[in-house]
Amino acid sequence: MAIDTSSSPTPAATAAPEKLTTRAKLVLFVLCAAQFMVALDFSILNVALPVLGKDLGMSQANLQWAVTAFALPSGGFLLLFGRIADLYGRRRLFLSGLALFAVASVLATLAWSPGVFLAARAVQGLGAAVIVPTGMSLLTTTFPEGPQRERALGISGTLLSLGFTIGVVLGGAMTDTFGWRSTMALLGIAGAVVLVAAPGLLTESRHPLRPRVDIPGAITVTGGLLALIYALSSAAQRGFGGADVIVTLIAGPALLIAFVVVESRAAEPMVSLKMLRRPTVAWGNLAGITTFSMMSTVVFMTTLYLQEVRGLSSFRTGLVFGVQGLAAAVTGMTAARVIGRFGVRTTLIGGLVLQAVLTAPLVLLSTGPSGTWLALVAITVACVGHLWVIVSYGLTATSGLPNDEQGLATGLVTSSQQVGLTIGIPLLSALAATRTDLLSGIRLALGVDAGVLAVVAVLVAVGLNRRTRTA
Repeated sequence: MAIDTSSSPTPAATAAPEKLTTRAKLVLFVLCAAQFMVALDFSILNVALPVLGKDLGMSQANLQWAVTAFALPSGGFLLLFGRIADLYGRRRLFLSGLALFAVASVLATLAWSPGVFLAARAVQGLGAAVIVPTGMSLLTTTFPEGPQRERALGISGTLLSLGFTIGVVLGGAMTDTFGWRSTMALLGIAGAVVLVAAPGLLTESRHPLRPRVDIPGAITVTGGLLALIYALSSAAQRGFGGADVIVTLIAGPALLIAFVVVESRAAEPMVSLKMLRRPTVAWGNLAGITTFSMMSTVVFMTTLYLQEVRGLSSFRTGLVFGVQGLAAAVTGMTAARVIGRFGVRTTLIGGLVLQAVLTAPLVLLSTGPSGTWLALVAITVACVGHLWVIVSYGLTATSGLPNDEQGLATGLVTSSQQVGLTIGIPLLSALAATRTDLLSGIRLALGVDAGVLAVVAVLVAVGLNRRTRTA
């Protein structure tokens, strides 16, 4: 079923969704719980980094690797594992990813040295790279296209964003109360619970034609993403002058360009370039990557500001983001009504604009208490726009496609989420690191954040408007 991306209300948005059976609700709960758990892992350590560093003896310069060690494999291997799941079974791979994630979380909890901890974080990231695409594929094969799938995708996207925000709240409270190791223990328990519940609810699913893995495509896209994320993460810590940074900064884009060339010639490509040329798919996913990368950066940079500049404790920092979490929950529950009233396209563009407008004032953050209140209000309202984008971009990017292309389209939506969560922080952290003063670096990163959102809002508006006129 095609989704109208014009500014008028959509039939899908206004129609009453079919009621879900009890089993379908349980399946949705399990799949969304897994996505929520992965999103939680992206942020739960952010406010705990100073305490973690002192406990394990990690230098300030190496603390970012506690986050990057997870982000590298979770972003780099996403497309590859999604394709492998098509071949060998999504349920089987989903359960394997859950087991890997849970075991790695236990190892991270018990880590006795920086090396062991970072290795555990990398394995967590590998598990996440399995869980996310297989979980989303299971969701789309469980819920038929139409109101049920739209509702399921909306809930999944909202919980993904909520997980990132709530991770900061939980991380602060748990670190102050039980220590940083409790954050990793929580993830291990969550992974185990989902792993126990999933086998009895999920049925096996795989591509009916069992396509071959595009080996050259897999190597180039995985290598390109890994190199690019490594380069940006390293530059955030040490600047752009290191030989390894320069080499990977060149290799990353080069490999991604090679991936595009390979896919244009492959008989069974990992990503259909023909699909990417559809305006709704291209502009919808651009909006998704942008909203996730820029909001995750706001959370990270504001956390640094509240703790390192304002001197707030982990717990008080978490409370600031708790307000944002409440706003996200309310917005997620009402986003479908906003889409029904204004249409998918208007909601998508309006969300990007609102996120940009409320991120911009953060360049005025100061050393005084007014900065804390500014951060609280700005990121809370910006989160409203962020959630509007999350719900509407998934509908935009899967609109106008036949049923046999919906799985790939949804896979691209998932990739946009994960790549966005992965690249935003290292990219703008590297930019912030060009300033010697921490506060001025944070202001610079947040200013660029707002500018990127504004530019993408204009591009998406023009691109989708052109599509509407020519449709």
